[in-house]
Amino acid sequence: MKHIVKILSLLVAISAFWIGLLQAAVVPRTHTWLLPIYFVVSLGCYGLLMVGIGLMQFPTCPQEAVLLQKDIAEAKDFFKHKGVDVGSD
Repeated sequence: MKHIVKILSLLVAISAFWIGLLQAAVVPRTHTWLLPIYFVVSLGCYGLLMVGIGLMQFPTCPQEAVLLQKDIAEAKDFFKHKGVDVGSD
């Protein structure tokens, strides 16, 4: 819930900044109308960066990998006894 509030407050702040730029005419109108596009592109880049960082910091769990291999072997044995072809391994 906190993350949603943070995103919404950021969106409101950016919208207020954009409307302020439109009203004050500090930046030419042709540039000001492009700000939402820049915001969407920046948000996409931020999302890709967060996914990349999450993938780089993804924890490896060797104990869980061993347990998963044991579960797979049990499932193969179970299905072999039921007459299901589960591959050559």
